[in-house]
Amino acid sequence: MRTRSIALSSVAVATALLGVAGTAAAVDSTPAPSASAKARTGDGAQALCKRAPRIEKRLHRALQRLQGKEGVRGSVARLEKRVSKAKAAGHTEIETFLNHKLTHRKSLVPMLQQRQKDLAKVATWCRTQHNAASS
Repeated sequence: MRTRSIALSSVAVATALLGVAGTAAAVDSTPAPSASAKARTGDGAQALCKRAPRIEKRLHRALQRLQGKEGVRGSVARLEKRVSKAKAAGHTEIETFLNHKLTHRKSLVPMLQQRQKDLAKVATWCRTQHNAASS
């Protein structure tokens, strides 16, 4: 019994030592980052300039949906109508839930409008930097 516990502890110590040595060897053998890797670690301006037109379309669609009429799924008007129906039916829990959802949805509109303005400035900057991907 004693020899088995000594053997197990020896194996555990050897494994721990090899694990540390293997980790140290792996750390020492990591190659230096290449020039292309350094170029990718910037602020992402080139990628953002490339994605700007698609982001603009997505923001426009989201704002159209939020500002749509009662018949548009996801619109503030449609959710307001649901809140009033829940209130008229006396479903206070449903009304509370929908009111919180409505508050959040209403807060999205100014945020998305600000993002549109910011994105327009980004697109202008991209054009001045000769990043032909944005337009």
